[in-house]
Amino acid sequence: MNLFDSANHCLLLCMSDKKATETRSTFQAWRAGSIPLIRDSEPDPIGNPGRPERPCLVAPKKLHRRSLHTPEGHAALIHAIVHIEFNAINLALDAVYRFRDMPDAYYDDWLRVADEEAHHFQLMREHLRSLGYDYGDFDAHNGLWEMAQKTAHDPLVRMALVPRVLEARGLDVTPGIMKKLTDHGDHAAVAVLEVIFRDEIGHVEIGTRWFRYLCEQRNMEPDATFRSLFEQYMGTSAGKKGTLHRSARKAAGFSENELHYLEGAGE
Repeated sequence: MNLFDSANHCLLLCMSDKKATETRSTFQAWRAGSIPLIRDSEPDPIGNPGRPERPCLVAPKKLHRRSLHTPEGHAALIHAIVHIEFNAINLALDAVYRFRDMPDAYYDDWLRVADEEAHHFQLMREHLRSLGYDYGDFDAHNGLWEMAQKTAHDPLVRMALVPRVLEARGLDVTPGIMKKLTDHGDHAAVAVLEVIFRDEIGHVEIGTRWFRYLCEQRNMEPDATFRSLFEQYMGTSAGKKGTLHRSARKAAGFSENELHYLEGAGE
């Protein structure tokens, strides 16, 4: 199989452990030069990725309360992170599979992201199992993949909104989650989140880099383009969801203009 077929194979796998394992094997084979990059076909229209029968996907307001004051709430919080990482595997694989007119380095970047997201999923799922639960024991929502579907027509829009808006939000909230888990005594989860936080800065930076590459190719000003897409797809009120982690976002390539805009969005 060529790279696009291999990415789609992993994307459509339903068993979550198998998806993670085969995604990591695909990245290793790609780096070893065993998978060719052949641009002689078009992607299928975007549908749903392979996923297990559980968790059930529900509206965010119907999710289990994630309070650390109970074992179930603690596990629900860890489960939510596991689910985010599972979705992130699919998002990275689709970024490889769907957009076929990008430089070779783009595919190397996003397949590496898929590999790291699969590793995050494996680490956090193992921790969830250590708490006596497993992936699928709680409901989850589908917001990340819904945005993938809305941005499937254009890699510029995908790079602007999935890594640089939805995934970047993790940079803002993860330190607070780590503090709560530290106070709760769950140092094993904190150790995994430290790995995730470090890698996610790099993932968002990859989104920034390719967003700006596409803006340059199309002679579009990046800051104005980001603001326009944010308002078109997210609504101005989406920026009013908490404080930005400025240093992490700057490391991920956000400009000062973008940070000022996001901090004031909706005002």
